[in-house]
Amino acid sequence: MPLAVVLAFAVLGLMFGSFLNVCIYRIPRRESLNWPPSHCTACQRPLAWFENVPVVAWLALRGRCRTCGAPISPIYPIVELTTAAVFAGAVIAYGLTPLLVVRLAFACALIVLFVIDLQQGILPNVITLPGIVAGFVASLFLPPGWLSSLIGILAGGGVLFAIAEVYYRTRGVEGLGMGDVKMLAMIGAFLGWPLMLLTLVLASFAGSVVGVGLLASRRGGLQAALPFGTFLALGAIVAAVAGDSILAWYLSFY
Repeated sequence: MPLAVVLAFAVLGLMFGSFLNVCIYRIPRRESLNWPPSHCTACQRPLAWFENVPVVAWLALRGRCRTCGAPISPIYPIVELTTAAVFAGAVIAYGLTPLLVVRLAFACALIVLFVIDLQQGILPNVITLPGIVAGFVASLFLPPGWLSSLIGILAGGGVLFAIAEVYYRTRGVEGLGMGDVKMLAMIGAFLGWPLMLLTLVLASFAGSVVGVGLLASRRGGLQAALPFGTFLALGAIVAAVAGDSILAWYLSFY
């Protein structure tokens, strides 16, 4: 892949990352994505065009509103840089193909869900439910194919729903929310059932490592709630990029 194309997609990712920040802030608050225009969330002043330049504006303003001095979260440039890296990596992995467009849309949804779940502990239906439909429709024409996608939706939602029900029946408290169920169904729709299962394994392993780390550092107890959607997002990105190679490596032992 020519370097110029990779750099162009990185810049495109920065711009999309700026929009994802709007989604991350406004969707949980049920605010319009179109109106009002970008503004300081503290003093409500509309932002000038140069204050919306991804990453550069945050650095130039030193992470503060130029009017009221309110701090601007570093999450903004982190999301923009992450999206730029994802766009650049995706064009290298998939080339200029129709699958690239689908995988980028999927990645954008995962980034938004990752941060919202990390900050708010929710996984909005406005992302997961349309995502299930979009993933399945795309599978009618592109990998993983409609059958694998359909099984991924049913198995993805079914597996987590069953785990959540068993945990609730045995412990009397909710261990997983329905948002996690719908998110894994969305992942199954886009990636198919084998990579959906790999995502679940990777997410569970990562969650266990973090959970043990919290226990060891005494920052959380056995009842500490971990945002499982963030781990699902990480696992899905790994599965989308390297899942086939990981599965082939694992199956080579049998």
